[in-house]
Amino acid sequence: MSDLTDESHPEGPYDSLSETPMPKLSNTELSRFIDFIEQFEEETESSLSMKQGYREMRMMLHLMRNHLAGRLTTPTSLADASGLSYGTAKRGIESIMARGLILSRPRTKSGKTVSLHPSSLMIEEWETYAHRIKALLGPLFGVDPASDSGRKIFHDPAATSQVISPPAVLSARLELKGGLRGLIHADPTFMAMHNLKQQLESIFGLAIHNSARSIDDLLEAVLNNGARAKSRYDLVACDLPWFGELASKGLLLPLDRFIRRDAYDLSDFHPVAVQSTQYAGRQYGIPLQTTPELLCYRKDILEEAQLEPPTTTEELIKAARRLHDPARGRYGIAWNAARGTPLGHTFSFLMAKFGQPILNLSRNERGYDFQHASGEELRPMFQSDAAYRACEYMLDILKYSPPNILNMAWYERAQSYATGEACMAYCYTLLAPLIEFNRKSPAWGKTGYLPHPIGNHGRVITPIGGYALAIPANLAEERLEDVWTALRHLTSANMSKLYILNGSLVTPRFSVSRDPEVSALSPLIGIVDDMAEKGVLQAWPRPPVPGITEVISIAGHEIFEVLDGRRSIKKALSLAQDKADRVMRDRGIY
Repeated sequence: MSDLTDESHPEGPYDSLSETPMPKLSNTELSRFIDFIEQFEEETESSLSMKQGYREMRMMLHLMRNHLAGRLTTPTSLADASGLSYGTAKRGIESIMARGLILSRPRTKSGKTVSLHPSSLMIEEWETYAHRIKALLGPLFGVDPASDSGRKIFHDPAATSQVISPPAVLSARLELKGGLRGLIHADPTFMAMHNLKQQLESIFGLAIHNSARSIDDLLEAVLNNGARAKSRYDLVACDLPWFGELASKGLLLPLDRFIRRDAYDLSDFHPVAVQSTQYAGRQYGIPLQTTPELLCYRKDILEEAQLEPPTTTEELIKAARRLHDPARGRYGIAWNAARGTPLGHTFSFLMAKFGQPILNLSRNERGYDFQHASGEELRPMFQSDAAYRACEYMLDILKYSPPNILNMAWYERAQSYATGEACMAYCYTLLAPLIEFNRKSPAWGKTGYLPHPIGNHGRVITPIGGYALAIPANLAEERLEDVWTALRHLTSANMSKLYILNGSLVTPRFSVSRDPEVSALSPLIGIVDDMAEKGVLQAWPRPPVPGITEVISIAGHEIFEVLDGRRSIKKALSLAQDKADRVMRDRGIY
């Protein structure tokens, strides 16, 4: 913009590109801008450990920008970014490094070439600086601190202290021949990790190679990998109910010695997620995501129909019946009814809301004890009243479901709800980005979330799902230390926040849920955190014990015949009980 005026442009300064007259600033506006520049300079000097004379701001900006994008910074590229002569820039870089703001990391074993990265101290300073400048910008542009916009700009000191910084690079690059190899699940959290691949590779200093699978294919791949003499993978993602099965077969490495040695604190994780990754008193995994299955419902549609959100099975059937309108392409409820594992999950969760686990677990103060279950406590309960009621309930809601319900699994039911086809859905929060991050969805901003509606003899619970990272027991010894380091960092609070900012909506950590930048993304974050605090999240509906995956698979196949109209409830449950008993007996479980 030119700062000159003349007689041919009496209106004031012109934009040099568009030749559009620019409005003149009032004395008040100009005064306010000058105050801002003065405060801006003061905040810059007080927040950043910066010296004048070496164009350190340019170098810091270049370094931070590359870190956040996962791009490599070398001493030469940083010197070029400064605009100074190489000798002067080199002295400037050395000055910043001496103050602990830049980390130099060897790129090769010889150490002849290095990469430069912002240290944790520099990242923390820039986080503080960003918040201070945001607070200055609000009043400059007339933003009311009490408004919704203002609350996103102004954090009170308590809230600001809860903000989790972006992850810093490791001080020493990982030395893993061939890179870090992972076997993961194809879901939004792992897809966020994939999208962050370049940044993660910069943090660890090596290449990352991940193989993503669907849930059943993933379990098969983990089992096949365990049968090898040497593991093909450094880290494997495990569904929480698999830990009892995989640990009992000796396929996962116990992590207790690393946890004790490094005083690794698990208290920030949701307790039920930690419990689910234990077996026989030992820790076999670190939670990466906690994803409860909730009832999603359209608040606007229920309000229009003058219906309250359903909290019991009877209320849900009534609401589904009222909202079901196939002529308008609208259906009451979507859920997992596809043959096999998807339907098996539904059955186990529905049994739980009628007050009985799928296995004969003993009661305790939290519900049912799966951590010490053995013998008869692991007998399947297909012949129970709760099993029969669960089947009756499924037949009831089947009438008010989309026409392709018998082909619906996790993604399909969430998509049915997100597109406005279904008015309600049982849905894992893992797939909530389809609703919460899609402004084109009819359900965006109009969705309520509840624990599973309860049946007779049931209690308010929310079945927990999710994945944890584990180390295969057959991993080569020389890789263990660096793989443990990678595991620790991939499940850290800094990383968990990064996944959420890049498309995920789930975290197993209380600290991440309470980060103001995270909690502002969706009300779902706070809802799940509150459930975890109150002990509503429970693992016993799908307990991580030996044999559970086979029991769930049996349920999903036998009960599908009931939904498809080819078998009675009584016959299907009897066949399921016989098959499940045979499996458990053959494995010597009871």
